[in-house]
Amino acid sequence: MLTRRHIRVKVLQSLYAFNQGDHQDTEKQEKFLFYSINQMHELYVLLLQSMVSLREHAEGYLLKSQKKHLATEKEKNPSRNFIDNQLLHQITSHDGLRQLIQNKKLNYWKDDDEYIAILFNEMVKTDFYAEYLAIEKPSFKDDRDFVVQLYKKVIAPNEKLYEYLEDKRLTWLDDYPIVNTVLVKVLSKVNKDNIASKLIPDLYKNEEDRDFARDLLRKVLVNDEDLTAEIDGKTPNWDKERIADLDMIILKMGIAEFLYFPSIPVRASINEYLEIAKEYSTPKSSLFINGILDKMVKDFTESGKLNKIGRGLR
Repeated sequence: MLTRRHIRVKVLQSLYAFNQGDHQDTEKQEKFLFYSINQMHELYVLLLQSMVSLREHAEGYLLKSQKKHLATEKEKNPSRNFIDNQLLHQITSHDGLRQLIQNKKLNYWKDDDEYIAILFNEMVKTDFYAEYLAIEKPSFKDDRDFVVQLYKKVIAPNEKLYEYLEDKRLTWLDDYPIVNTVLVKVLSKVNKDNIASKLIPDLYKNEEDRDFARDLLRKVLVNDEDLTAEIDGKTPNWDKERIADLDMIILKMGIAEFLYFPSIPVRASINEYLEIAKEYSTPKSSLFINGILDKMVKDFTESGKLNKIGRGLR
């Protein structure tokens, strides 16, 4: 589920929180990092469940409409495409999802169903919903394409849902874009044969990625003075106080990867932190960071400090 960039972002957020805190405890910060990462998985499950609840809400609405005293012909014989959506039914019956919801106590939508009603009202106003209902005997692909559109165009951009998630858990705000991307990717690729194994991806691709998160945080915290000294030496025209806090942390993380992670190519580290700077720091940060990291690489190479093993890693 998580890419290395996602992991770097979570470490960046943890380091920023550590620097802003009054009581700096390395062990507690490491626990916070993994707690924060685990929260992403719970957000993924909650958003996946929202579509199940949305289908259930639609079914209840349909039954009420049919019982109306002066129900229209359309209300008496409505399209059942959304209610019978094959992908949503498979998500509903997914044992792993139900188990996670029960174990993590994530069945929020039963108590907070007004947000599902908001999403439903937004959905029924869209053209793509009307077009989907008009399909005669939709295929699994039709059903899946609709679910992807529903998530991308109705659920993900909904401001009320965003505010709700902010109230529930503050860490989810930073996770929301990442989880949305993962969820759309998963929904686009699942089919009848692979949904059991693909619907809920593992949080980490492998144990190596989990170790990378822990080790990157530790290396930056433990070697903070040395990393700061390296930056001071390469920014003689910059007062340390003038460098944005996030930029300083990004530089330290990049240098830590140069010095303490021999299997990660230099260019991969630089490219990752440039993209992170563009998204999370100031407009000019990526140019500043690129210049400093490039200079670091040249100096480390000349002095023999660049710790890289294997061809092409420099």
